[in-house]
Formats: sequence, C-alpha cells, structure tokens
Amino acid sequence: MSREDIQSGLAEILEEVAGVAPADATPEKSFTEDLDVDSLSMVEIATAVEDKFGVAIPDDELGNIKTVGDAIDYVESHQG
Repeated sequence: MSREDIQSGLAEILEEVAGVAPADATPEKSFTEDLDVDSLSMVEIATAVEDKFGVAIPDDELGNIKTVGDAIDYVESHQG
C-alpha cells in the first residue's frame, strides 16, 4: 500500500472519528494542535487504523505519533 493510499485512508478515519475535513489531513498537521484531536479520539483512530490497515498501534507507541505524517510512517513501516 502506497503512502498516498495510507494518507487517504487516514483522512477517511479522521473525518469519521473526529470530523476533520479530508483536505486538512496532510502529513505536517499535528493531531492535537492543528486538527483538535483529543486523546480519546486518538485511541478511536488507533482502533480504526488496526481495522482498516491491519496494523496495531500499542498504547505506548500511540503517544509518539504526533502528526498525520507520523501515523503514515508508522502504518507504512508496520504493514504486512
């Protein structure tokens, strides 16, 4: 799966979970500062990522994912 596919999948998840417009889900955006995603929503996003991409994000790793780009990198490096 390409970075673009992962980004568009994450954009769908962010729209569904946190009401973020897909166009705003760009790699440099911070989940908390730019997109107003709270910690509870981040857990929901992590669960949705696991469902959509088959990549589990453990709680101790979730805190290290600060931007959309971090999430793309994580999924990309842990898939398949």
